[in-house]
Amino acid sequence: GQLVESGGGSVQTGGSLRLSCVVSGSIFSFNTMGWYRHGPGQNRVLVAAMTDDGITSYADSVKGRFTISRDNVKNTLYLQMNRLESEDTGVYFCAASSDPLDGYNTWGQGTQVTVSS
Repeated sequence: GQLVESGGGSVQTGGSLRLSCVVSGSIFSFNTMGWYRHGPGQNRVLVAAMTDDGITSYADSVKGRFTISRDNVKNTLYLQMNRLESEDTGVYFCAASSDPLDGYNTWGQGTQVTVSS
């Protein structure tokens, strides 16, 4: 399946955004899905991930502020981002893994998030 992200935008520090990643096909074709951030001049970083049985994990920098979730009926992965900080700025990519041995092998096109004071 393909992944299509939406929901990015520009917000002020302390604001919120919700990113969506729609899977064309079944979300169950992936055993793990996650959100990566590619900040300016930085490496791509995994900020949140979720397995198909609901286990979640977060980067330390976003714990308590971001929540990853999924709607199996809508075949959609979400990332609720609250109390946004300037360091959260970047392009956010939805990624999915269909084989634990293969890592994330399916990627969306990315959506820009810009946080300014």
